[in-house]
Amino acid sequence: MRFGIDTFVTDQTMHPAALARAVEERGLDTLLVTEHSHIPVRRETPWAGGPELPPHYYRTYDPFVALAAAATATSRLRLGTAIALAAQRDVIHLAKEVATLDRVSDGRVVLGVGVGWNKEETRNHGVPPERRGAALDERLAALKEIWTHDRAEFHGELVDFDPIFSWPKPVQRPHPPILIGGESRPALRRLLRFGDGWLPRVRTAPEEIGRTRTWLADQGRTITVTVCGLRPDPAEIERFAAIDVEEVTFTLVPASDAPSDTLRFLDEVTDAVARFA
Repeated sequence: MRFGIDTFVTDQTMHPAALARAVEERGLDTLLVTEHSHIPVRRETPWAGGPELPPHYYRTYDPFVALAAAATATSRLRLGTAIALAAQRDVIHLAKEVATLDRVSDGRVVLGVGVGWNKEETRNHGVPPERRGAALDERLAALKEIWTHDRAEFHGELVDFDPIFSWPKPVQRPHPPILIGGESRPALRRLLRFGDGWLPRVRTAPEEIGRTRTWLADQGRTITVTVCGLRPDPAEIERFAAIDVEEVTFTLVPASDAPSDTLRFLDEVTDAVARFA
């Protein structure tokens, strides 16, 4: 089992290079960062965590710039997103950003994607919220075309381009692993079609993870499972170790800009995973 950290990286938290170095020095495997391009001031979409959205949601760094900084400070750490809001990104730029990051990190990138929860944020990018699933699907299909063909071409309803040249290509072949977030029926269909791995929520029952794996296997697909959102509690780790989940990550909540608080949390994680390593 691999172990990692998932977090928001902002202008008020530890520098992403310093954070990544600290994660790697403790023997952890992965750093996953969250994305929000912005948070609309007038927002009707409820946040599942409560009535007030914490400030780090609207202070997030661009994930790929932050991870590039992390790449320069580390040599082994896997670097990725959980999640990138690919439905609201230009797919040609996204292909170049992720491929470039994969090159500068020597092939250490994983791309976790999902539709996102903030409908107003999606709408501000010109994507109707009710179409964000379809937009994500087309962008994932187009990404694979750009990454795997010298002359890439895609014609869909929401993504449409004639043959293009686009380099660099990723180090990883055929491309960096794509992890799909969500447990809804559309998300699972997306996982079946596009995913190399699955990002179920921490509250997803182990039995449900097992059923999904069986369903995928029946259709000839084998995927990895990464569960984000754990606390540094051996009992939580054991729940997923018992069903052979490949990776779990622990949520570093950016409650303070004091590096000592972050390092203390990383030490707690290190202690919690010691008997599972």
